[in-house]
Amino acid sequence: MDMMEKLEILTESAKYDVACTSSGSQRSGQAGSLGNAVSFGICHSFAADGRCISLLKVLMTNGCIYDCAYCINRKSNPVRRAAFTPQEIADITMQFYRRNYIEGLFLSSGIMRSPDYTTEQLIAALELLRNEYQFRGYIHVKAIPGADDALLSRLGMLADRMSVNIELPSQESLRKLAPDKSKQSILQPMGLITNKITENSTELVKYKHAPHFAPAGQSTQMIIGATPDTDYQILNLTEGLYKKYKLKRIFYSAYTPVVEDSLLPSLDTKPPLLREHRLYQADWLLRFYGFEAKELLDEAAPNFNPLLDPKCSWAINHREQFPVEVNRAPYEMLLRVPGIGVRSAQRIIKARRAGTLDFHALKKLGVVLKRAQFFITCKGRPLEGLKVGEHTLLRSLMSGQELAKFQQPEIEQLSFFDDSYLAALPEAGRAASFSYGG
Repeated sequence: MDMMEKLEILTESAKYDVACTSSGSQRSGQAGSLGNAVSFGICHSFAADGRCISLLKVLMTNGCIYDCAYCINRKSNPVRRAAFTPQEIADITMQFYRRNYIEGLFLSSGIMRSPDYTTEQLIAALELLRNEYQFRGYIHVKAIPGADDALLSRLGMLADRMSVNIELPSQESLRKLAPDKSKQSILQPMGLITNKITENSTELVKYKHAPHFAPAGQSTQMIIGATPDTDYQILNLTEGLYKKYKLKRIFYSAYTPVVEDSLLPSLDTKPPLLREHRLYQADWLLRFYGFEAKELLDEAAPNFNPLLDPKCSWAINHREQFPVEVNRAPYEMLLRVPGIGVRSAQRIIKARRAGTLDFHALKKLGVVLKRAQFFITCKGRPLEGLKVGEHTLLRSLMSGQELAKFQQPEIEQLSFFDDSYLAALPEAGRAASFSYGG
């Protein structure tokens, strides 16, 4: 099998993993080295559903000794298999970087032979990039659950970000769909990475040139819709993971049926993209707006309203806390007003020191008055002419356009292999564009 066939198979197999991000790490380029990483993000291209495509997102192999029911690469699924060597991974990454196709690498893998052997192969690939090619660009690598702690520690010294995918929200779901995995086997490396990052932070305070361990932190992914787990269960797990393991991000992946199994939704089931979107919004509220999971959902109402974003839904259910007087309300309360974000709340706090704010001033500060008008007053008065009825309020807060956006029939990750583009290339040009060393 030639390199192009391998690349096509292994980039296609990697597209279902959304837990990749290229922000959070700062490393400047140096003479004699290639690439750099920028803390505010090096991504410039996104697929229609928001997934980053500026990294070379690839598996080392799609062969796997595990049989997770939801995974297209499970050992019982009859798909084409391929595997790269560490040298091939390093060569391809450098070829794509030099052609300005990518700015970094997202590397994961199926489990070859054992977790330890797979991790050794990942380490070998990253050592070639960092040491032989002097590549200083962004690298995100998957930590393999079950691998030896010493191997995971070596891997973290070579990567900018590490992730351990928790995949399913409960132990019961893992037992049914991923019998080779357990919650403990996933949380153990997650805890190791957290401890190593903390230890490394202390070392960097003492020694300026101490080596960095996963300086961009760690992330994880949860699959949404493959199991009966509720949004309430998912959000509580999310909150716990952020608090205990100090994760940078938790990614939610709407389950796309790719294999037939009696334990999974049928193949004609649409991915729950709007539900995924609501969970991302709730995640943002936990991380930046001071909300707790128990405030947004409970056992009586365990799932988000698809027609209302979580913040609006909370505000409607807590009308006794509104209206808020924007000229006196504390910052924490301003953040809970629909239509007021983190930046606009900060601007309000700063601007009202110089004078009293009115609705016109709020609009200039970035407040979305279409939503905020129902929950605020300026100088003790509501917006002139505003009529607040239950139906008026709900109709104004529900976004029909947003609902239609997330019900599109097909949203696909952009592929490196655009048939129309390749067909337009002359044979000689095609060969020159995709020639690899090694």
